[in-house]
Amino acid sequence: MPRRDRRARQRKRRRLRRAGLALGLALAMLTGVAGGGVYGAFDAIPLPAEVRSDQASVLYYADGVTELARVGVENRTDVPLAEIPADVQRAVLAAEDRGFFGHPGISVIGIGRALVANVTSSGTEGASTITQQYVKNAFLSQERTVDRKLREMVLAVKTERKYSKEKILECYLNTIYFGRGAYGLDAAAHTYFGVAARELSVEQGAVLAAVIKSPSGFDPANNAGAAQGRWRYLLKSMVDEGWLSADRAGKARYPQVRPPGRTSSGTTGYVVARVERELAKRGISEQQLRTSGLRIVTTVDKRAQEAAVATISDGLATQPPTNRGALVAVQPGSGRIRAYYGGKEGYGFFDYADGAYPAGDTFKPYALAEALRQGHRPDEIWDGSSPQNLPGRGGAPLHNRGDLSCPECTLTESMRLSLNTPFYALAHKLGPERVAELAHQVGIRRTAGGQPTLVDLPGELTPGETRADIALGRYHVTPLDQAVAYATFAAGGVHADPYLVERVTRGGAELYRAQSRTSRALDSEASIGLTQVLLGEPQRSDGPAAALPDGQPAALPDGPPAALPDGRPAAAKPGTVQYRSTPNSSDAWTVGYTPQLAVSVWLGHERPAPLLDTTGQPIKGEGLPATLWSTFLGRALAGTPRGS
Repeated sequence: MPRRDRRARQRKRRRLRRAGLALGLALAMLTGVAGGGVYGAFDAIPLPAEVRSDQASVLYYADGVTELARVGVENRTDVPLAEIPADVQRAVLAAEDRGFFGHPGISVIGIGRALVANVTSSGTEGASTITQQYVKNAFLSQERTVDRKLREMVLAVKTERKYSKEKILECYLNTIYFGRGAYGLDAAAHTYFGVAARELSVEQGAVLAAVIKSPSGFDPANNAGAAQGRWRYLLKSMVDEGWLSADRAGKARYPQVRPPGRTSSGTTGYVVARVERELAKRGISEQQLRTSGLRIVTTVDKRAQEAAVATISDGLATQPPTNRGALVAVQPGSGRIRAYYGGKEGYGFFDYADGAYPAGDTFKPYALAEALRQGHRPDEIWDGSSPQNLPGRGGAPLHNRGDLSCPECTLTESMRLSLNTPFYALAHKLGPERVAELAHQVGIRRTAGGQPTLVDLPGELTPGETRADIALGRYHVTPLDQAVAYATFAAGGVHADPYLVERVTRGGAELYRAQSRTSRALDSEASIGLTQVLLGEPQRSDGPAAALPDGQPAALPDGPPAALPDGRPAAAKPGTVQYRSTPNSSDAWTVGYTPQLAVSVWLGHERPAPLLDTTGQPIKGEGLPATLWSTFLGRALAGTPRGS
């Protein structure tokens, strides 16, 4: 038997033994066999009413010493159970524990079902009653182990024996986290609806019950479809339990929910929000983050982060107030996010670094990378004349910017001059879907907001398909994804999943440690060839020169210098997105990399609009974004060895 199979069977046997132990203990507690021997170790149980959720968690920069942010300011007001409408109580029970009034604190059926799932996978399952959820949040750490689960079960049964069901439910409803910084039902009622808990309707109660499972994921401000779907499910569950009439449920309408209160926590607020979501994927809930006194070391480099904030803030300070910017820096080969600027406002505001915008010319390197992977060469000659009638455009001629024409241009020259016609023809020959697949492999997400990326959307020319003008940047991408993808190019074609959380500890115990997840996305030869092109190899001395329509030689510098002021090599591509059919731009980018950092800079608006400077001139990628890109890298890497 192969060694890998033997190890898998051994792990499965260990999980089976643990499952048997847990199920046996659960049965013993139900029958009283466990008695004082097991319970004796847990005599000191604080009164539920005395438990407070006030242990803030601390986020640190990558050095593990310098504090980045604190999370856990509490918004909570306790109310007696008698003031909470019965329909609202039942909505919570329908969401979290329908058998609450019939079990002794644990559910053997639920535990058995979860343990079977644990045996067949490497994770742990909850199977938590309301009592278990309460004691876990009140008394225990958040480690996901069988031992912690056993202690949780024992404490749940002891709590049930000491307190009434009503008291436990009251304490649970006064301490559970509902998102938006609200702990307990009364705070949540005010936060989401502007009313006291006693004034909640069944419809409003179901909204709040729905968010308990995932306060961010089921917040209607974040995901209205998911929130309303879970709301309908809970109303149906209440009907199934006999707690709500079918007629009443049928007449229910989703209530108006207040927009989130915005906490102006500054630029670090966007880092906090991303850390919050990242931890949720690792099994550490928002409530645990805000109440458990966690110590979280991030990947954010203090100097790089300060450089990002200063660079974008200074750059926008002299621009029209409606202009917005984003900057993301990722370490090639590891996926560590070293700097993240999503805006100046902070937590709860729109994150421009994770917003999606047309990529413009910054997508041409993806097409070239796929061409090199398929065996094409940077010195191949392509027709860069303008305009041209090309296939798949419905007869509409394609122009280069300024109608710059280069009938015989290499791919290197075409990249440097950002010619549209040869790159459209290249993508058409390669297969647009293969360019999209390469982009996904190096770092562009496959879905965003529930929709596939890099394809036409419903109502566009070819819904669900990718067109050849993918090479011209017609599809929307995020600054974060661009930094991740260019980091793949910088790492010789090795893609690394991006992350912000390095490790999490509580009371000295390690709860989580990140591991870089890498994969080969592009062969090293193609990656090296792309980098050489982006570094700006000299153009040929032979062959027709590029020229404008009036016959003047082309002089369109398109990009930052091939080296930073300190002489460090820098490969980059600016991009400018035209605003409709006007001479103006709507988005301007510069994306590129050194061996140490891949950096994406974007300027634009939350919604498409002309992107102008204070003189009324269009902002282009090779202008302000390129300056900000170079300035940031100069600041972030100052004093570091060129090869480090």
